[in-house]
Amino acid sequence: SRMSWSSEKLIEFETNLASRFNAGEIKFPVHLSDGSEKPLLEIFSKIKAHDWVFTSWRSHYQCLLKGVPPHELEAAILNGRSIALCFPEYNVFSSAIVGGQISIATGVAMGLKRSKSDGWVWCFIGDMTSETGIAQSALRYASNHQLPITFVIEDNGISVCTETRE
Repeated sequence: SRMSWSSEKLIEFETNLASRFNAGEIKFPVHLSDGSEKPLLEIFSKIKAHDWVFTSWRSHYQCLLKGVPPHELEAAILNGRSIALCFPEYNVFSSAIVGGQISIATGVAMGLKRSKSDGWVWCFIGDMTSETGIAQSALRYASNHQLPITFVIEDNGISVCTETRE
């Protein structure tokens, strides 16, 4: 069963990771999710255990909210998988490739529709990724075929180190 999460618990998880990274315990890229706690908690209140979640390299919160136990997630991060976390047993997949999750998520949605499943796909993409051709094509394809998929565009206001509003 999925653990009950609050903004504070999510922030505590990420703060611990940041401390461990800064102490040199984590020697691999780590992308933290600060600032997105409240919207993600709201979105995940609608996501069912058998639904699918596809996300990008910034996926710690999505994994936790989908039901991945914190100790399993932490072990994967310590083993260098922070930016490509995949937990098939929880229907969670992420990709470190910009837009890499979009086609797979769209394909899974098509499979769910064809099998008449009541499952749903939730595909999280960054605001800059949403501007790419693959994202635009997938959005049109999903809409035209009325696929069971929701694309969630996460806007943290920056593209790497550049403010996107500028």
